[in-house]
Amino acid sequence: MTIDLRVNGVSHVLEVDPWVTLLEVLRSRLRLTGTKEGCGTGDCGACIVLMDGKPVNSCLVLAADAKGKEILTVEGLGREAEMDPLQISFIKKGAVQCGFCSSAMILSAKALLEENPVPDEGEIGDALAGVLCRCGSYVRIIDAVRSVAEVRKSESGSRT
Repeated sequence: MTIDLRVNGVSHVLEVDPWVTLLEVLRSRLRLTGTKEGCGTGDCGACIVLMDGKPVNSCLVLAADAKGKEILTVEGLGREAEMDPLQISFIKKGAVQCGFCSSAMILSAKALLEENPVPDEGEIGDALAGVLCRCGSYVRIIDAVRSVAEVRKSESGSRT
């Protein structure tokens, strides 16, 4: 079947089998390897991408079901010269260890901050609960997200 996927702002017309997952297309066909495959069953969250701004386990989404949706992967957030504030915060706070969960954590946090620019620690924890960190860096990860939220809060306070 032919599908048109919009990934990181770019349209891709692809021939795929009906059973091919979004994760497979992202990693194998589009070479966007920031999205990781951990369990293949949606339990670990390493494969989270944003679909129309919401976190989804790309290992559970058929590529055909992503047709017409806006897909954002970590590669679409920013490059080294212009990183997203979350990427910068993860580096500064030491929240990036092995890197396996980092993309999913950052994208989950981005979705949270878009919906709730100033979440409390519990809300941050809830938003990231679907992603397992193999290194146990949860405290640093939450600190990195909180840091970005605090900057946004102070910036929005200075504009009023």
